[in-house]
Amino acid sequence: MPEVLPARALRDHTTLRLGGPGREWVRATTEADLVAAVAEADAAGTPVLVLAGGSNLVVADAGFDGRVVQVATTGVRTDGGDLDDLSPRCGGIEVTAAAGEDWDRFVATAVEHGWAGVEALSGIPGAVGSTPIQNVGAYGQDVSQTISRVRTWDRRDRTQRTYTAAECGFGYRHSRFKAEPGRHLVLDVTFQLRVGGLSEPVAYAELARALGVEQGQRAPLADVRAAVLALRGSKGMVLDAADHDTWSAGSFFTNPVLSAEQAAALPDDAPRWEQPDGTVKSSAAWLIEHAGFGRGHTSAAAGDRVALSTKHTLALTNRGEATTEELLVLAREVRDGVRERFGVTLVNEPVTVGCAL
Repeated sequence: MPEVLPARALRDHTTLRLGGPGREWVRATTEADLVAAVAEADAAGTPVLVLAGGSNLVVADAGFDGRVVQVATTGVRTDGGDLDDLSPRCGGIEVTAAAGEDWDRFVATAVEHGWAGVEALSGIPGAVGSTPIQNVGAYGQDVSQTISRVRTWDRRDRTQRTYTAAECGFGYRHSRFKAEPGRHLVLDVTFQLRVGGLSEPVAYAELARALGVEQGQRAPLADVRAAVLALRGSKGMVLDAADHDTWSAGSFFTNPVLSAEQAAALPDDAPRWEQPDGTVKSSAAWLIEHAGFGRGHTSAAAGDRVALSTKHTLALTNRGEATTEELLVLAREVRDGVRERFGVTLVNEPVTVGCAL
């Protein structure tokens, strides 16, 4: 069992740089310590906050009255066991990464080794173990397309479980792990990646334009990664301590998935993407902007220490010395304004801890 440390401020461990102290703190660098830290707290009835990259958390100013378990496990291995084994393969390779492995470092490793399937997910902050929970996605890719299996510690049944991709219940920014919050402690994630120098077909129009290819065409992996990083950087979505536009939780609201009737009620020029199940996805950013909330918007009620990013209206940002409550006031103003204008209620993507939108 690792050492239980005294309280630490969560603001120092979240990309929003917000949040009060965690009463207890455990930094788990091995899988055994990770399971032990969570299981011991569960047995004692102590609330647990599992913290990885801190990129998808909004933590209350009062902090967390329980044990914060920081997932610091690392390591990447292939099905052959040797990360640098580049011998010819029959089209694919299985790669397993520990839950605490930095996600963008993992993507960089995949691109460097010629493993295709996650290149469009470059620049996303956070850890590997968080990606299946939200079914993280961007620029036409999401992790459900390449995840082979997810190994977990089941906190309810107190046993290890491995879920195949088909058992993960993946949907748009959703999974069985999100549907059962607090039950599944992710230990590692295995990806099935294609071996080759070219990317998966480029599915996102903006990325295709940046690469100078048609949608559906492939491009060199390194070029896709560079283009994605440039696009994300232009929107303040690549972490930079000197840029307050990156002091955020990324996209604060998910794109709404609407019934056909709801979608038909939107203005004619509103984005609409028909889904296989008959629903229609629209753009949260478009709705926010057309409800009157432009880039850099500040709220009179919240004050100017929080604002929409000056680069992208989907990001709510800490301009320095903000409080979580100020951020939530701004978020409510945006959510309620969109609902009043369009009849659509936006749903927050980050997980709230000790607070609610």
